[in-house]
Amino acid sequence: MTLTRSPDADLAFAARLADAAWAAISIHFRNLSSVDDKGPVHRPGFDPVTEADRAAELAMRALVSAERPDDGVTGEEFPETPSASGYRWFFDPIDGTRAFVAGLPVWTTLIALVGPDGVPIIGVIDQPVLGERYLGWPGGARLDSVHGSTPLRASACADLREATIATTDPFIFSPPEQGAWNHLRSAARITRYGLDAYAYARLAGGTIDLVAESGLKSWDVAALIPVVRGAGGLATDWRGNAPKLGGQIVCCSSQAVLDQALLALRRAAD
Repeated sequence: MTLTRSPDADLAFAARLADAAWAAISIHFRNLSSVDDKGPVHRPGFDPVTEADRAAELAMRALVSAERPDDGVTGEEFPETPSASGYRWFFDPIDGTRAFVAGLPVWTTLIALVGPDGVPIIGVIDQPVLGERYLGWPGGARLDSVHGSTPLRASACADLREATIATTDPFIFSPPEQGAWNHLRSAARITRYGLDAYAYARLAGGTIDLVAESGLKSWDVAALIPVVRGAGGLATDWRGNAPKLGGQIVCCSSQAVLDQALLALRRAAD
């Protein structure tokens, strides 16, 4: 099947993927029968995965197979499938499984479409418990919620000393990375933890000014970049170069905040 690509159609399809994921997840939120451990292959310590993670990814994969069969899929829970079109969907069905297990509504479903050049085109950060869906594409981003659709715009913060910053867990940083983070934390006005990808959504929404993380996988990163950039924010690696699909990433509200942050982050860059 040959598909003529339409950005609007792909964005609408991404929203349907998010709907399918939530339909599979909703019966399990705060109602888990078990939690499994992926083990130290993925991350030291207890690395949870649930029936909701697997069911949501399977639901999204089924929709791609039925309606975008030439597109490839890379997801957290199941093996990669090939792409005949050159386009690939990236899925993290529940980014923030620890928050999900704890019954906290800061986990998200991440969906991205990446083009043949390896650059993410469309990103979705979906938090269905709160009724918030953050969508990004080249040149724009919006929040779909119970209040309607509103454009997303990163804040005008231009000074790290006035910034609200976030990372999910500073204890998974390497010692040099912890040193760089501590520099940012000591300079910033407010620091928050434990938000996973929801922090990037709120950067696009203008209430967080910097998020820095490391050790990420492709499905952790691909959806974030279009949302942040579509809202006027910046996304780079810790050297200030174009971000990779994995590893270290820093997203900022402005070039001024990014420049200040890179003074510390470059010292611990891969």
